[in-house]
Amino acid sequence: MAIDFTAIDFETANGSPASACSVGLVKVRDGRIVDRASWLIRPPHGHDEFLHWNVRIHGIRAHDVAGEPRWVDQHDRLLAFAGDDVLVAHNVGFDKGVLKAASIASGLAVPETRWACSLRIARKTYHLESYRLPVAAMAAGFEDFQHHDAAADAEACATIVTHAATRHGATDLEHLARICTTRIERLGPVAERQTIEREPAEAWWRP
Repeated sequence: MAIDFTAIDFETANGSPASACSVGLVKVRDGRIVDRASWLIRPPHGHDEFLHWNVRIHGIRAHDVAGEPRWVDQHDRLLAFAGDDVLVAHNVGFDKGVLKAASIASGLAVPETRWACSLRIARKTYHLESYRLPVAAMAAGFEDFQHHDAAADAEACATIVTHAATRHGATDLEHLARICTTRIERLGPVAERQTIEREPAEAWWRP
């Protein structure tokens, strides 16, 4: 079973998707966790205010990241860990949006990446009243973790996907996505160009 991917989870300082203040990464090879990494991030200038609501959720405060490198200095480290892997997140729109917004806010190109969503996979795998990460992770046998700790959340996400792959008999991540009627999404200039090419042309003028 060649289930290979990197699970990822971001926490943010405020409502801006550019305000990444921590990241957790878990690398999976053949359905097994082989590496983990996590670190704090000082959000980009203009997105670095820590709001009370966010602090209540993840417990990270401004002074915790005061001495940490900003996103612009950690961008390459994150991408190096992930390599060419598909990035898997629970509610992929959030984490994909963080990567895009933090890169733009830091004056960096949005990296070409591929993404899959463990939330969508969970919905097609389990019969639950809620598909929030702690509930879906419990269904996959991953319990009693510290939710909103980026490292723990990334591991919970990874466990959901590997458990679902075994349950469905998936041969790889793309096969699992098809079984769960979802898809591997893309982020970056190539994806944006493809979106534009698929959209119907509009006249440059309006009556």
